[in-house]
Amino acid sequence: MRQIIENKQYDEERALYFSKDCDIRHCVFAGPADGESVLKESRDITLQDCSFSLRYPLWHVRGFVMGQSTMDEKTRAAIWYADDGIIKNCTLNGIKAVRECSHIQLEDCRIVSPEFGWKSNHICLKDTEIESEYIFLDSKNVKLDHVTMKGKYSFQYMENLEISNSVLDTKDAFWHSRNVTVEDSVVKGEDLAWFSNGLTLINCKIIGTQPLCYCENLKLVNCTMENTDLSFEYSDVEAEIQGHIDSVKNPKSGTIIADSVGDIIWENPVMECAGKVVVR
Repeated sequence: MRQIIENKQYDEERALYFSKDCDIRHCVFAGPADGESVLKESRDITLQDCSFSLRYPLWHVRGFVMGQSTMDEKTRAAIWYADDGIIKNCTLNGIKAVRECSHIQLEDCRIVSPEFGWKSNHICLKDTEIESEYIFLDSKNVKLDHVTMKGKYSFQYMENLEISNSVLDTKDAFWHSRNVTVEDSVVKGEDLAWFSNGLTLINCKIIGTQPLCYCENLKLVNCTMENTDLSFEYSDVEAEIQGHIDSVKNPKSGTIIADSVGDIIWENPVMECAGKVVVR
């Protein structure tokens, strides 16, 4: 029989350590004792309408559902080493909110976490707004759908990433990433996807200077490009662009097709560059 815990406040160290088969409702995890790891090592728990203001609350948790709950900026490193979790309609505001986790689903959430999702596996974000300076560093098997993201050094060293129906306002996204597909999305930034391998962009709008350089196995299908000067330098690329490209510089191989190109620059290449630029 499941235990029900409701309308309580906890602030001591490991207050509900190793809780099992619990439904925790309308509880507050905060107070002068400032205890850490309140639910560490818990198993098969639900959290509904709870608020957190203590460090490390959900470490090593296996099987959890959290809904309509809030973790404030004092909730540092909130969810680490956790598996099999569902987070719905929650607000996560602590730095390093999710790390080294697997099989976590987040839906209809609002997240401000500068180092979100590092070294994780099988993470899904849906219908979510997130602000994160370094999102998903060195993670694998991640899916984003209908996500609005603001960041800087996003999706670095990732493998197997799928993004759809999203808006990414970022900077050096996808550096050194492998096997990434972005579809029906807006990607705004600088120096997009340098050193990536296996990046595919489908029906996307790409905005920003010096994108898609030093790429291997790069593919663009039915995309548009805005303010994208010095594009594709030293990249292996097959690109079909609708509209204009400000400039293309020293593509290594492949073919770039566009309606118009401002400048095609062949200048002081450090390697053999035999890519083709075709204007319709």
